[in-house]
Amino acid sequence: MTILYTHPSSLAHTTPSGHPERIARIEAITRRLSRKAFDPLDRRDAPLCTDSDILLAHPLTHLAAMRAAAPAEGFRAIDPDTHMSPGTLTAALHAVGANVAAVDAVLAGEAKNAFVAMRPPGHHAERTRAMGFCFFGNVAIAAKHALDRHGLSRVAIVDFDVHHGNGTQDLVWDDARIGFASTHQMPLYPGSGAAHEKGAHGTILNVPLDPGVGGAVFRQKMTAEILPHLAAHAPELVLISAGFDAHADDPLANLNLVEDDFAWATRQICDFADEFAQGRVVSTLEGGYDLDALAASVAAHVGVLMERSG
Repeated sequence: MTILYTHPSSLAHTTPSGHPERIARIEAITRRLSRKAFDPLDRRDAPLCTDSDILLAHPLTHLAAMRAAAPAEGFRAIDPDTHMSPGTLTAALHAVGANVAAVDAVLAGEAKNAFVAMRPPGHHAERTRAMGFCFFGNVAIAAKHALDRHGLSRVAIVDFDVHHGNGTQDLVWDDARIGFASTHQMPLYPGSGAAHEKGAHGTILNVPLDPGVGGAVFRQKMTAEILPHLAAHAPELVLISAGFDAHADDPLANLNLVEDDFAWATRQICDFADEFAQGRVVSTLEGGYDLDALAASVAAHVGVLMERSG
């Protein structure tokens, strides 16, 4: 069984007209996952997180700043790309809560894996800075929750979003318990993710990909670099920042992956989790901005999680 976490608050986080990180992303995913093939999903509402969840990765000043920035009406621009509406803060708190709940459920043995289909995403949110459509470090918080509250010793994060997860990297940089590995296009926003960025304890691996790269190179890098790096870390839980904007049809980048590449990567990560982490995987939606490509890629990803959840 695979658990799917969603919440209507994702539809209340509105963005200005023409913004790529829009409500229609969740609507497209929801339509696709409503097909009969996905009936076995254990569908759960994402709970609100607590302040203490946020404080696992961010200081109180950041949480207070986000609360202060939340508008009563209209939009407030945190930066040129990142906007808050009246529904944004609640949606962001449910997104964090979904990740925490997913870790709880998987570690309790309620399911082998889970997928969090929530927005706003999180992997660009740094310790004290919201950016790149992101407000809180959803996946980094999930990792620290597993370590600090469940007593795990080591957790791995795999990020295959086309944009580097600078926020996740910032939040785990000093934490020797967390192995972080990322494939991403370079050059591209946010400009971080060079191979020499290894973290304070050498637990970070960045594998930049040139514009135009397709599935063959992506698969080779995943097999030869990403998974071996994380294997040396021997994680007890595997988290995925699942961005689907490396798809050939995505408007924000220039990689050429297709649905089969995301399905393949999911199988490899699940195999890896079977070997090291009792099969335990929590995956979280990050990017993906062509609606058809996003929906098809999420379906391919979740379909593999379901295959492997028995």
